[in-house]
Amino acid sequence: MGQGTQSIDRAAALLMFVINAPAPVSFTDVVEHSGMARSTVSRLLASLHDNGLLERMPDGAYRGGALFAAYAARFDRTEALAAAATPTLERIGEKTGETVNLGLPSGGRVVHVAQVDSTYVLGAANWVDIDVPIHCSALGMVLSAFGPLELPKGSLTRCSDGVVLSEASVVEDAALIRTRGFAITHGDFELGLDAVAAPVRGQGGAVLAAIGISGPAVRMTERIEEFGRLLVREADLLSRGLAKLPARGE
Repeated sequence: MGQGTQSIDRAAALLMFVINAPAPVSFTDVVEHSGMARSTVSRLLASLHDNGLLERMPDGAYRGGALFAAYAARFDRTEALAAAATPTLERIGEKTGETVNLGLPSGGRVVHVAQVDSTYVLGAANWVDIDVPIHCSALGMVLSAFGPLELPKGSLTRCSDGVVLSEASVVEDAALIRTRGFAITHGDFELGLDAVAAPVRGQGGAVLAAIGISGPAVRMTERIEEFGRLLVREADLLSRGLAKLPARGE
C-alpha cells in the first residue's frame, strides 16, 4: 500500500468515526478510537477541516462539516421541488397525454428530476438518464434564455441533423423565448420529436426550473403553441407555491 493511499484510508476512517458518532467527538476520542499517533490524528483532522469535511466546535470537538450540509441541502431541495411539481406534471399529462418533465439547472446542464409518462404507446422515452445538450433541448433553451444556465457560445451543431447554428441565432432564439414565454423545438434533438417548455420561478421571480412536454411531431406540431400556453399557465401556478421554498444556496 502506497503512502498516499494509506493516508486517504486513515483520513476516511477518522471521517467515518466522526460522521457516525451520535454527538460531536473530542480529539482524545478520535485518538483513542483510531489508535494512531496524536500527531497523525491532528494532521488528518486539520486536513479534513480545511476541506470542509469536518467542523471544529468552540469546545474543540469535531462534527460533520459544511460540505455535508451543502450536499444534503442540495438534494433535499431537489426532492422538494420534484414533490411540489408532481401534481402539476400529472395534471399536464392528463390534459395532453404526452410525456411531461421537470428539469433543473446543474453544472451547466439540464438534469431531469421528475417525469410523467405519455399515455400513448408511441411516446417520448424516460429522460431521467439522458443527457441532452442545452441548444437541442426545450428545457435547456428556457433555462439559458431566462438565466440559470449560460447561453451556449460559438457555433453549435444541432443533434438531429448536424445543421450548424450560429451564436447570433441562439441569441435571437433566446430573445424570442423570453418574449413568448416558452421554448419550442422541432426535431432539434431527434428527427420527429417535438418539445415545448416554460420556466418555473421561485422567490423574487428567479427561475428555478423548467417544465416541458415532449412527444412525436405527428401529434405535437399542430398543438405545440397550445401546449406552450398551457405550460405557461401551469408554471405560473406552480411558481406561486415554489416561491415559499428557500432560494438556491440559502
